[in-house]
Amino acid sequence: MLHDLRYAMRILRRNPTFAVVAILALSLGTGANAAIFQLVNALRLRSLPVEKPHELVSIGIDRHGTGRVGRGYGGRSVFTEPLWQEIRSQQQAFSSVFAWGNGVWDLSGGGEAVLANGFYVSGGFFAALGVHAQIGRLFTEQDDQKGCGSSGVVLSHGFWQARLGGQPGVIGQTIMLDRRPFPVIGVTPPGFFGVEVGRTFDVALPLCAEALLRGQQAGTGQRAVWWLDIMGRLKPGWTVERAQAQVAAMSLGVFQATVSPTYTADWAKNYASFTLTARPAATGVSNLRSRYATQLWALLGATGLVLLLTCLNLANLMLARSTARGREVAVRLAIGASRRRVVRQMLSESVLLAGLGAGGGLLLARWMSQALVMFLNARGGGIFVDLAPDWRVFAFMATVTVCTCLLFGLSPALKVTRRDLANAMQPGGRSSTEGHEALALRRGLVVVQVALSMVLVVGALLFGRSLKNLGAVDLGFDPGVAVVAVDLSSTGIRPEARTQTFAAIVARLQEVPGVRHAAEALIVPLDGSDWNGRIVTGGAVQDGDAHFDEVGGNYFRVMGTPLLAGRTFDGRDRPDAAKSVVVNQTFARRYFQNADPIGKTFQMELPPGSPQPTYHIVGLVRDAKYLQVREERTAAALRFSTNESSGMFLPIAYLAVSQDSVPPPDLRIVLRADVPPASLTHALTRAITEVAPAAAVSYDAVTNYIDRLLVTERLMAWLSGFFGVLALLVAAIGLYGVMSYLVTRRRVEIGVRMALGAEPRAVIRMMFAECGVLLASGIAIGVVLAAVTLRYAAALLYGLTPLDATSFALAICGLGLASVFATWVPARRASRLAPTVALRE
Repeated sequence: MLHDLRYAMRILRRNPTFAVVAILALSLGTGANAAIFQLVNALRLRSLPVEKPHELVSIGIDRHGTGRVGRGYGGRSVFTEPLWQEIRSQQQAFSSVFAWGNGVWDLSGGGEAVLANGFYVSGGFFAALGVHAQIGRLFTEQDDQKGCGSSGVVLSHGFWQARLGGQPGVIGQTIMLDRRPFPVIGVTPPGFFGVEVGRTFDVALPLCAEALLRGQQAGTGQRAVWWLDIMGRLKPGWTVERAQAQVAAMSLGVFQATVSPTYTADWAKNYASFTLTARPAATGVSNLRSRYATQLWALLGATGLVLLLTCLNLANLMLARSTARGREVAVRLAIGASRRRVVRQMLSESVLLAGLGAGGGLLLARWMSQALVMFLNARGGGIFVDLAPDWRVFAFMATVTVCTCLLFGLSPALKVTRRDLANAMQPGGRSSTEGHEALALRRGLVVVQVALSMVLVVGALLFGRSLKNLGAVDLGFDPGVAVVAVDLSSTGIRPEARTQTFAAIVARLQEVPGVRHAAEALIVPLDGSDWNGRIVTGGAVQDGDAHFDEVGGNYFRVMGTPLLAGRTFDGRDRPDAAKSVVVNQTFARRYFQNADPIGKTFQMELPPGSPQPTYHIVGLVRDAKYLQVREERTAAALRFSTNESSGMFLPIAYLAVSQDSVPPPDLRIVLRADVPPASLTHALTRAITEVAPAAAVSYDAVTNYIDRLLVTERLMAWLSGFFGVLALLVAAIGLYGVMSYLVTRRRVEIGVRMALGAEPRAVIRMMFAECGVLLASGIAIGVVLAAVTLRYAAALLYGLTPLDATSFALAICGLGLASVFATWVPARRASRLAPTVALRE
């Protein structure tokens, strides 16, 4: 075997162009497959870096298709804190249970915020996972007691290294979180990122500290604030199925004991019908799995097709090389070599190529997978994925290497050893050309290449045009708006004075040179936040949810949303005045049947006993996006009663922030500037801290929100476009190879034709006709394959169907153009063939 590999290395050194092209092609194909598989492995297959991960179980809630009522925080907000306490006290299946919730804290002492990712954890979190401190100690149950205050923080190893230089003396030092001091008690070991795949942390706090940091917005003790997730470790002898039965059995008691007094009778009935679930959690939990599952499998399929195309192309090249070596193989067989021995020797060349390609692919995979994660993290995506290769990645690469070796190496090796020895060794015989059977095989390989290329090119066009359609969506506002987040939690400003403080901040910001307009907003469109509920008109609760926001009087001018009727908010909208509201077109169309809404009233559906203010509609504005750029899908899910095109927008009611007597401590200020907002941040921060000296300030932009919402569409468009261009190139190379071989094989025939008077253009036409048959056959098969396979990607498209005729037509034109370039050079060479030279052979 070593002798064969050394011989194969000498053969490749004698053919450096072929070797480089083959290794690069294989490296690209295997690297792309390995990169996508690394993401799949990290998100779905890799076990958590904790003790005995197979014993971990994630506890969840089956809501039976109904929604939940209340307020939630970002991340995996599955449970309320009272639910956590009930589950912990009633469960019997787990030797330990633990809970966590996500948080983001400001590390700065004032001014512009420096944010750190963190999470709140129960006291037994680290002990249950078997995680031990790198230095110091980790939390215990004694640290997580009600009213614990500033009990201490645990730092992640990465944060300790990057932020504090890895100093061992950090234990006992104090860091500031949202303007409050916390002593450092320990550092987690390297490699531990938590239990939520796709998210890591910088700082951890015990659950009991949540009330201290969030204040009035805290979820501790609140039955309608969702902010926790729960996992447990199975007791010895227990199975996931048995644990599922036990938590399901205790569900009724748990939910009945935690019904919120703010719920209406219908809400309470739905809540009490929820069921607890238990699922294996050896690989952790993740929101990314559902968000990117379809995209990852689609990309893995695309990279698989690219690798298959590469193998088919190499098989064609290897067939051509085996033809050139026909006489050499015939001599080996004639002097006694067995066919098996010759096949093994020729396969060694394929093994060497596949191995070198896999090595290059492994290096490329690391870079490509990191580039994909950076792409997903563009504009603050905040995604963390552990991409360190493990045995699964190496096993995948080994499998891919073996398969590619067999795909492109076995057929040529078998084919060359089947030739007639006498004919192959005869001087002047056809030792350098193949018979009709071999030619048919090469043509078949090209047809398959064209068919697979058709699938990839159509997919690239569909995803690219979907992204273009999304970029052209009418948002209902001008997205060129800067967003300033202002948090007054640490300023000491009384809640009843916040409205005036925010108004003063807005007035001060409008005095900053370069700022054109500014306004308050509780929710900025497309930032991921939502406030929804049902409304009451004419004493009846209306079906479906409406969506709400609190904004300042200048909000619509800042956002560029036209006022269609009535007025916006002004000095008349005081806290003691009648509640004013501005609604969008969809709200008016849905609840008032296209009648003029100005002057009409409604109420929000609230629990009995709660204040029921009546809202008077004073203005009508144009529809605008609220949650998603793909808003029509969300609207359709709400089953609107109207069949009109209003389904492309959600019904929105804008309330006056000036009439909120106790607004939340953190509001957004949207502003439109005449200069790039990045050049104004220093002046804006100074202006805000002049009004509220201890306010925390951070900056973002609506365009960043849009980029984050469209990151998967952009990823699919760019990668599928790359694979589509690569497929066109591979198909063109395959066609070029076959047409070049046909010219070589038919030299005598072409010479005879030209000696008898054939014109050069007739020879060119003959070659293009040959190519046209191959192209037409491949396209016909490819159209069917694309129609079948791309229907599974329908959910990823926007404004298109998988059978979009324009995309198919453009793909056919692209392949046709590639085939023209691939055929022109061999056809022109054939037309210039000198008959005397050809006939001499």
